[in-house]
Amino acid sequence: MAPKNEPGSDADVEGGQSGGVQSVERALTVLEILAREGHAGVSEIAEEMGIHKSTVSRLMGSLVSRGMVHQNSDRGKFELGFGILRLASSIPGRLSLVHEARPVLESLAEEFKETVNLAVLRSNYAVNVDQAMGPSTLATYDWVGSLTPLHATSSGKVLLAALGADERDRILKETGLKARTAKTITSRKELDEQLLEVGAKGYAVVREEFEIGLNAVAVPVYNHQGEVTGAISISGPAFRFDPEKIPGLLETLTEAGLKVSANMGYTRR
Repeated sequence: MAPKNEPGSDADVEGGQSGGVQSVERALTVLEILAREGHAGVSEIAEEMGIHKSTVSRLMGSLVSRGMVHQNSDRGKFELGFGILRLASSIPGRLSLVHEARPVLESLAEEFKETVNLAVLRSNYAVNVDQAMGPSTLATYDWVGSLTPLHATSSGKVLLAALGADERDRILKETGLKARTAKTITSRKELDEQLLEVGAKGYAVVREEFEIGLNAVAVPVYNHQGEVTGAISISGPAFRFDPEKIPGLLETLTEAGLKVSANMGYTRR
């Protein structure tokens, strides 16, 4: 994508009200890109946003000074910084969910020796807000803060299945059904059929749809009003982790989801 603005011509350097709003919008877009990708360089961000690299560099300078963004000294790329946690602390409901779920995540990770994540719906994506690593976990990637596509992940499908038809349509029209792997479902008809199945079974399974070699299963977490407020997932290497073939896994995971739900005030009817 060609830059929309030449060096020195950006409205945000003018200091006017419209320039200030534009700077805020651009800064938020940068944070969303980093949350989605994990890390990115100035050139990558500039290309995606369609603005000049010098503008991105100025934005990065401001975000780094506030602790919102951190530059990786090894690769020179940028990542989200700990300043984001200061903002997250103002969301008591989400933090309460993390607090209540933490012991359950750790117990699941210890029992099944795989990676366990807690995710919620945000900005048309599933965002992982906590993670527990099992002792057999091969990878050490930290998924906390990562935005993952709803249609290609087990947590995302649980969250999608709980939405009303209008809201689901809006999100999927905005995000599309981009293929992450050859196994990603890109047909809306097929996805809708699978979401009906998720609602009926009470869990969602993906097999190498988000990442080749990775399988996962997720169950919902409910709030005190009986609404799905999050999802707990277990993921592991495809060569050893098939959720529907591991004795007791689905039953234990379902009970874990209900336990966290009860801690959040949910009462089974």
